[in-house]
Parts: sequence; structure tokens; C-alpha cells
Amino acid sequence: MNIGLIIIGDEILSGRRQDKHLAKVIELLAARGLALAWARYVGDDRGMITAVLRDAFASGDIVFSCGGIGATPDDHTRQCAAAALDRPLVLHPGARDLIVQRMRDVAAEQGLPFEPDRPDNLHRLNMGVFPQGAALIPNPYNKIAGFSAGSVHFLPGFPVMAWPMIEWVLDTLYPALQGRAAQRERSVIVYGSMEATLTPLMEEVERRFAGVKVFSLPCVDEQHAHGRHIELGVKGAAEVADDAFVVLRKGLDALSARCGPELVR
Repeated sequence: MNIGLIIIGDEILSGRRQDKHLAKVIELLAARGLALAWARYVGDDRGMITAVLRDAFASGDIVFSCGGIGATPDDHTRQCAAAALDRPLVLHPGARDLIVQRMRDVAAEQGLPFEPDRPDNLHRLNMGVFPQGAALIPNPYNKIAGFSAGSVHFLPGFPVMAWPMIEWVLDTLYPALQGRAAQRERSVIVYGSMEATLTPLMEEVERRFAGVKVFSLPCVDEQHAHGRHIELGVKGAAEVADDAFVVLRKGLDALSARCGPELVR
């Protein structure tokens, strides 16, 4: 299964806030021998969010969607998920109980009476309104749950909440996948060559080793530690990547390429 990430919010696209989820999700996945296959950013537009979520549900991928599950007018993710699934929105009883408990705890902390029928408290229950059939994702930060619909998992935009919730999903729902997508990346610094010269070698390595990707990362910055160069490498399952890299190095030798240090990730 591929793993995807959707990040929702005008504040990301406008630059008012910097996205922190992409790098962290890559880190959390790598720690479990998994890798991110794709990521998408979308603003607070219901039509666009619904279209992106419809694609996510149809893909069958494991997808994490961060942002927009609150209950203010600029939060649309819950409604869009329901529209993409063609399901009604319903108050999840477990989510309701958690929200009520949170409100009760806050009232006690402030030394105030708990008033469940107060308008603002009734409004807070909207945070537990999910597409029918959704399952809860526990939120250790403030008890306000996220939700899963199939293999698409919806989380708050706040990193302090979203990241432990992503870990819970990975470790609770997908432990059997961990380690299966472990990748090895091996590369070498090549000096004085052009990508066009190296392309036939790259194509040959990909033809010979199924599942291996060959990459070329040119650097034209003279101030770089290696000056102008190309980082040429392979990535894939460890045992196959090692064999592919041997072939790549032999091909570079045959081209009389001038090579620098090797890198392993």
C-alpha cells in the first residue's frame, strides 16, 4: 500500500504558517521502515477538498489528512469527507463522550460549574460530527478525537496533536506493514559529467533491476563542498539496491567518470 499525505489550510498556501507535517511524517514513516509516496496541499475550498478526498478514498492508499476538522466556519474537512463518501454526517457517540469529558475537565480546572446546555458547549459537540461509520483516532493532547474512514485518517492541523495521533494509527492499525518498505539509497558524487552522458547507464540499471529507481541530482553551485557535480544513485529494497549500485559503479568506470565519495542512506 502506498502512503499519502494531505495538508489542508489557506494559511499554508499563503505562507502565514509554514508546513511542518511533511518532514515529520517522512521521519515517522522512516522510523518504521515505511516511506511516503505522495503529498498534496489544498486550501480551504470545499470543492477542492472534496475532490482531493474523493481521489484519496478511491486510491486505496493509507492517507493522513491534516487540518480543517474543527468546528469554525473555515473548517470544511469533515463535511467534505462526508460528501466524498456520499454519507451523512452524524454525531459519533464516542466522540461526544470525549468532548463532554473535556468540557467537564476544563470547567473543573477553572473552578466553574459544568453547563452542558450552554450554547458554546453545544457548539463544541460539532467537533464529534463525522461521516457515518467513521472510527475514532484518540487525541492524547486534549481528548478531541480525530477519525478514520477506511484507510483515510483525519487529524487536526496542530502538530502537537497530529503527530502522536499519526503514530497511534501506524502502530495500532498497520503494525504488519512496518519494515516492509524499508529502502536503501546509495549514491556517488560524479565530477565533470553531463546528465545526457549518464542517462543511458541510468536507463540500463532500471531495466536490469525491477523496483529500483535511479536518480540524478545535479548541483551547479560552485560554492558547494564538491563544487559543480552530479549525485548519481539508486534506491530500492536493500539487497536489490546494493546489486544495482555495483552495476552503476561499473558503468561509471566504463565511462571513465571521475567519482568522489559514496553516500549510503
